[in-house]
Amino acid sequence: MARIVLKIDVDTLRGTREGVPNLARIFDRFKARATFLFSLGPDHTGWAMRRVLRPGFLKKVSRTSVVEHYGVKQLMYGVLLPGPDIGARAAAEMRAIHEAGFECGIHTWDHVYWQDNVRAKDRAWTVAQMQQSHARFIEVFGTPPVTHGAAGWQMNGHAFEQIDAWGMHYASDGRGHSPYLPVVDGRTLRHVQMPTTLPTLDEVLGVDGVDTHNVAAWMLKQTEKNPHDQVFTLHAELEGQKLAPVFEQLLEGWRAQGHTFATMGDYYATLDRDTLPSYPVTWGEIPGRSGELIVQP
Repeated sequence: MARIVLKIDVDTLRGTREGVPNLARIFDRFKARATFLFSLGPDHTGWAMRRVLRPGFLKKVSRTSVVEHYGVKQLMYGVLLPGPDIGARAAAEMRAIHEAGFECGIHTWDHVYWQDNVRAKDRAWTVAQMQQSHARFIEVFGTPPVTHGAAGWQMNGHAFEQIDAWGMHYASDGRGHSPYLPVVDGRTLRHVQMPTTLPTLDEVLGVDGVDTHNVAAWMLKQTEKNPHDQVFTLHAELEGQKLAPVFEQLLEGWRAQGHTFATMGDYYATLDRDTLPSYPVTWGEIPGRSGELIVQP
């Protein structure tokens, strides 16, 4: 069958310290290749509660049991507790993943701050945020990052241009159906966007009778007769913790369907850039997620 790219977004200190090692053990058991994208600066998870008035946010929170997955202490960071510096406090866990042979890249500097603000920000703000994460990545890993995957699939044109400025060949910053070249202000950029193609578990849980007992079967139906390569985004805080048993069911099912597991770099190596289509940077909504995000037209 096809490849399934396993892209792990790591949003929090707890996810880095607990979820990431858990996922590494799972991947080792399945001999699965994967890409980890790290949040490298302060953990202000509690700030996300300010989204309470956003359409669809409360519904999503009620479906996905935020307190159960993140913990009360995590939700206090930036509210009643100072936001810990993830890259400073969990550098050893990050390096261990790289040393174990997994591909590593940038998710963001400050997850909630980026996700809630980047769309309307100018070049100076955008580049400053991205350069902080880039510098910290080099400090932690001793080498420049090879890829980027935006927090909450939130970007702006300056951010896409900065990926080019870094010299990255590929990134995964939005949702869509296939690899493409992004177009900003009429200019086609050099790097390839490889969007997330499958729904995330938290987008389908609690919808139309889908729960933790049948969500793996639901997801496997999306891929059982699908010959196309897929990008699946999971989270260290979810699939690396409470949803780990569900994720293992998914891996077992995908392997039984004949799929192979790949990093973002593996996937990029199979592409012919000269034959890829170009699409303008576009915003839109997707089922199960509140607000707009980067989508492929």
